[in-house]
Amino acid sequence: MFETLTERLGGILDRLKRRAALSEADVGEALREVRVALIEADVALPVVKDFIEAVRVKAIGEAVLRSVTPAQMVIKIVHDHLVETLGPTVDIELKAEPPAAILLVGLQGSGKTTTAAKLAFRLKERDRKKVLLAALDVYRPAAQEQLSTLGAQAGVPVINAVFGERPVAIAKRAMDAARRDGVDVVILDSAGRTHLDDAMMDEIQQIRDATRPAETLLVADSMTGQDAVNIAKAFHELVTLTGIVLTRADGDGRGGAALSMRAVTGRPIKLLGTGEKLDALEAFQGDRIAGRILGQGDIVGLVEKAAQVVEKEDAERLARKMAKGEFTLDDMVDQLRQLKKMGSLSGLIDMLPGIGGLKQQIAKTKIDDKQVARQEAIILSMTPAERRSPNKILNGSRRRRIATGSGTTVPEVNRLLKQFQQMEAMMKQASRLGGKGMARVGLGGLLRRG
Repeated sequence: MFETLTERLGGILDRLKRRAALSEADVGEALREVRVALIEADVALPVVKDFIEAVRVKAIGEAVLRSVTPAQMVIKIVHDHLVETLGPTVDIELKAEPPAAILLVGLQGSGKTTTAAKLAFRLKERDRKKVLLAALDVYRPAAQEQLSTLGAQAGVPVINAVFGERPVAIAKRAMDAARRDGVDVVILDSAGRTHLDDAMMDEIQQIRDATRPAETLLVADSMTGQDAVNIAKAFHELVTLTGIVLTRADGDGRGGAALSMRAVTGRPIKLLGTGEKLDALEAFQGDRIAGRILGQGDIVGLVEKAAQVVEKEDAERLARKMAKGEFTLDDMVDQLRQLKKMGSLSGLIDMLPGIGGLKQQIAKTKIDDKQVARQEAIILSMTPAERRSPNKILNGSRRRRIATGSGTTVPEVNRLLKQFQQMEAMMKQASRLGGKGMARVGLGGLLRRG
């Protein structure tokens, strides 16, 4: 989401690090570049101005310029103010008397319907809440059909419109059904428009007044540019937002919407949509996001992602095999599958500390999600005996057969086998480090290129 900003800020701050001492002019020059970087990332001009001024006041202080590591102090100030601008971690508020209503608002195409289903799935699975979805968009039949489909996938019932029913009536009927059936949370998926108009705003106000939602969340595309400010201000003035959900945070957008919306409304960004799957919705954590923007990674987030997808039994089984110095292609394909469950490779790479300056170099190796899928296909095209002892029995003819069966080429098969040999050696070394060694080797080994 912040690729443009990360790249620009990384270069600016790296240049500061090369200087043993900093003058006020050095700091001023760096902040002018930071200002340009923020503007290029589509951060609203008033937000840029406030950000730069706040950092300048602290960064040109005598304590910073005379410190042993002035560049590091400036970087810390930028980091801390990014955290402050992005805001604290704030969870969804569900303290209202059940059923608590959550009203989702936003423009058409912002991802409201998908977010509604993801949020329902999150509350059902993580918080063990009984959830009901209500499709209030009567203007696009496809929207109701989409929510019904996603609701079925999430295992959450959906209230749809009957012929001629208006959105406010649907919302009231959903709340009545929720009270009757002992539902904890009702998620109201309101209609959007391609632009802000009086009819839409009046309708949302009526829904709000009829349901008195515990949460009114603005769902916005993280790749929204300068319009983010106008959209956020309009909705906040109309219905008093309680929070923001940014969708498509796994895209290559500039990320200015996150900084702008939070600063303009004073409301927290609560959730990030990070993919198409129902579980691709995560809490927004300003300190971790700030670390990613400055190329410092998010190792805590990476470990948490790994913990979510790695089964304890699988980890223990692999640890036992490692202790004996054993590692097969079956183990490798298991790790590839776990890697795919953790999300996009580009997102995982962003979470690695110190990776900022290496991103272009990594990009040249063409490591991507398609490559992981091709590697899995290669391994699955082998016989069980070949997967157990590839170094002994995989001759030229077998490699050609595997390439044909997996839709790849012999050089790709050879690269995977070389990568496997490297991982096999690393696993033997990691056996001396126990579980920590396995975790350290897993992702690193899979990101190596032969």
